[in-house]
Amino acid sequence: MTPQKYWLTARELRYSITFAFPLLVLYELLALAISHSAFAGVRNGADVLLKTLFVSLGGRAGLAVFGTLLLGIGAWVVWRDHRRRGGAFNTRIFVGMFAESLVYAALLGGVVSTLTAWLLPGPLFTLQGGQHVIPLGTQLVISLGAGIYEELLFRLLLVSALYGVGTYLGWSKPVAVTVAIVGSALIFSGFHYVGPLGDRLTLPSFTFRAIAGLLLSGLFVARGLGITAWTHALYDIGVTIINS
Repeated sequence: MTPQKYWLTARELRYSITFAFPLLVLYELLALAISHSAFAGVRNGADVLLKTLFVSLGGRAGLAVFGTLLLGIGAWVVWRDHRRRGGAFNTRIFVGMFAESLVYAALLGGVVSTLTAWLLPGPLFTLQGGQHVIPLGTQLVISLGAGIYEELLFRLLLVSALYGVGTYLGWSKPVAVTVAIVGSALIFSGFHYVGPLGDRLTLPSFTFRAIAGLLLSGLFVARGLGITAWTHALYDIGVTIINS
């Protein structure tokens, strides 16, 4: 397979969503093992936010509806795309996607730090966490959740919604994409300062996360959900291990 063929194939919905699915399963199983609940306990904030509406409407039944919709819509999109394109899945594509995610995850922190230092020259800074001490295992599970649920919320849903609004308003495609990427990045950064486990808001940390959001949103537009989700998860896992 040529690099160009791989680049296009890995972007297909059937590959992108299928590649993201193990990350979802791994996070949910580990989170359930730690908290013994499908909703309560220490979980990724985007996970809680997405499930809150369903829980408020139907409790456990609402959670079941959420899971059914998430898996059902994902399976339907994969089936429709697979039927349209034909041909069996090529496992080498998934290997390439994981390698690609590893490379992006390894580069993400350095690129974001460099851009942040360029925008805000001065002493080095650290991202300040909340006051709660969270066990390493739980932090790693939350990192997995960041990869899947923050990408579902801030990239798949928010970028797509902002882009849809832009096109509805008659904006050109480049303008709509730019507004969607920038808007989602700013909201993504601000999300990290909300709630009891939120970080202390500082300009350097907000800028750092906004730039990370820009890169992740751009990666989502260019490479799809699967690679972006794994890139985010692997980056967060690496940072958690380094800082532990």
